[in-house]
Amino acid sequence: MRVLEVWRYPVKSLQGERVESVEIGPQGLEGDRAHALFDVETGFGLTARRQPQLLFASARLREDGSAEIILPDGSVAADDEALSAWLGRSVVLRSTEEVRDRRYENPVDFEEESGTWEPFSGSSGAFHDSGRANVSLLSTATIGGWEPRRFRSNLLLDGEGEDELVGSRVRLGDAELDVGKRIDRCVMVTRPQPGGIDRDLDVLRTIHRQRGGDLAVGAVVVRPGKVSVADELLPAS
Repeated sequence: MRVLEVWRYPVKSLQGERVESVEIGPQGLEGDRAHALFDVETGFGLTARRQPQLLFASARLREDGSAEIILPDGSVAADDEALSAWLGRSVVLRSTEEVRDRRYENPVDFEEESGTWEPFSGSSGAFHDSGRANVSLLSTATIGGWEPRRFRSNLLLDGEGEDELVGSRVRLGDAELDVGKRIDRCVMVTRPQPGGIDRDLDVLRTIHRQRGGDLAVGAVVVRPGKVSVADELLPAS
């Protein structure tokens, strides 16, 4: 398998940026999930599970490591006040260094989002849902006709077979990864996004029916290094 696309998401749950190459460090791709929005009243980190409109804004990484957020109308959010006005609730944008207690929410039943929501704790580094999935990998064969952007993986690979990588170490470019888990999917993959991606509950229904709820694999970084488009995935030596 080779790398077809490389994606990083500077702000959790916002659209990200596609890059040709990127440095991968202990917390994953440089700048990936380095920022998140937090609800001032509840203290929860906001995701598109609870706030689907997050997916209609995008973020890019500035040279100084901060995140620039582009709102759906094309304007750049100047501050937390602008972000709060857009979302209709008081929110703050925070970096990983500013927040230690990370809690998010997930609906107990994705078919009935007006029901119970369960809190869960995210990773202690970058704002990943799991500290065992600092880098996510997904193949074109696995997603078939689905739009890859639904799954927000860092590395889109050609070919097939990422599930069989779990429990092994692999090399991509200069980096070495320990692939430790299959990624369990939630209501996020059903959310609408720009570019004609509509709300589609059948995506998650199918993943549960055919794949036990998992799609893509997650890895931690064993050896930092640069990964680029066209790099071949190889067994670690």
